[in-house]
Amino acid sequence: MAAGTIRYWAAAKAAAGVAEEPYTAGNLAEALDAVRANHPGELSQVLLRCSFLVDGDPVGTRSHETVRLAEGGTVEVLPPFAGG
Repeated sequence: MAAGTIRYWAAAKAAAGVAEEPYTAGNLAEALDAVRANHPGELSQVLLRCSFLVDGDPVGTRSHETVRLAEGGTVEVLPPFAGG
């Protein structure tokens, strides 16, 4: 298990009610499961539309179970943005 920070942007930030919070998880799937448990409701729906950066690298279409999290790492939760 690794400990790090999850940062929420735009609609994800609004749905979570916080800009960031700590995580303790081994992979991205575990971290997002904890987020859903801690923030039931709208955030779960927002996460379905989000893309993710882990330590600055796009997750893309990789399975979240295969995306390992590093100690002290950062997960960025990015909803779709309008405009340029």
